[in-house]
Amino acid sequence: MSAAASTIESEVRTYSRSWPVVFVSGRGSRLHDDRGRAYLDFFTGASALNYGHNHPVLKRALLDYLEGDGVTHSLDMFTSARSAFLAELDARVLRPRHLDYRVQFPGPTGTNSVEAALKLARKVTGRQTVVAFTGAFHGMSLGALAVTGNAGKRAGAGVPLGATWRLPYDGFAGGDVCGLTLLRTMLDDSSSGMDLPAAVIVETVQGEGGVNPARFTWLADLADLCRSRGILLIVDDIQMGCGRTGPFFSFEGAGVVPDIVCLSKSISGYGLPMALTLFRSELDVWQPGEHNGTFRGHNPAFVTGRAALEEFWADDMLEKQTRVRELLMREHLGALAREHAPHVVDVRGRGLVWGVGFADPRLARAVADEAFARGLLVETAGSRDEVVKLLPALTTTDVELAEGLDVLRAAMLAAVRA
Repeated sequence: MSAAASTIESEVRTYSRSWPVVFVSGRGSRLHDDRGRAYLDFFTGASALNYGHNHPVLKRALLDYLEGDGVTHSLDMFTSARSAFLAELDARVLRPRHLDYRVQFPGPTGTNSVEAALKLARKVTGRQTVVAFTGAFHGMSLGALAVTGNAGKRAGAGVPLGATWRLPYDGFAGGDVCGLTLLRTMLDDSSSGMDLPAAVIVETVQGEGGVNPARFTWLADLADLCRSRGILLIVDDIQMGCGRTGPFFSFEGAGVVPDIVCLSKSISGYGLPMALTLFRSELDVWQPGEHNGTFRGHNPAFVTGRAALEEFWADDMLEKQTRVRELLMREHLGALAREHAPHVVDVRGRGLVWGVGFADPRLARAVADEAFARGLLVETAGSRDEVVKLLPALTTTDVELAEGLDVLRAAMLAAVRA
């Protein structure tokens, strides 16, 4: 790295500490550093690059738009890029799923989408409290932090984080404590001290929380509970949406129709900043400008987002491919877990997001470091960073998947023997 980078950048940086090289180019599932070494990327921008680095179709659309002097910045003014993206989203995603959603551009990041969702839920219901779950991660701004579970991230707020009821997520404490039973009981008991909440916010698969998939039946029961009590259901699909678990939305398998959906990361298809908040049309009670931001309308992201929807969501081929690869990942990671049974607690995941949980968090870190030394990028997650998390691009080839799993096997063997 340059001298300037090592002296003037804040200590807050994280990923550059785990991967202390200078990356200069990327294509598909590979990154290259300034010394010419290639790395297989099973991190993919924390799922912001579901279609890999610099996908040629998306890149061509972006270059054509820029070379034609297309509008880059427009706040929420109408542009051709904006209109084309909205039309494609409606045609490829919303109408085929019979989703009567309005689309809000809340700002460029996932936490912007969560903030808009929370504000809207409170505005619609006139209530303040939001139910969130153990292990949740929803962003780093204050409203999103309030519904986030991780103690270290919450501590960075510097102010009290309130108006949240925390309940056990599916499987918490080994499944001995059922959060939905607790919620239902507290709502039924007028002496519980729980006011009727405005909303429940949930991830169908907790990513930063350690790759914790909720059972579809649990999600369906949660949706029924919310609907019966007039509580809005917010699904945070920021990391798990755009095909990460197979279908475009991660909640589709549960037969759930959320009141509000948060999207970001791979919605632009190219790693460009972009976020959406989707909500049932009758919830659109915003007054003009009541929730705004300078970078709501990032037109290059509209262009690549439209191209991604055209390229990958015109049919169900990508979804089917991801479901097949889910079986491959389950089989191979299960075999690895059996090979290292004294050290591996479990393997869990859905689609192409997988976690290998270790009894000792230090071993998870060692495995990630050994993988990097062998040219594979993986991160750790979980409340103690005890989970090695795998997020290969949805466009990764079968050969690349096998290669990455072989590297992971070698990394685990080296870490265990060290």
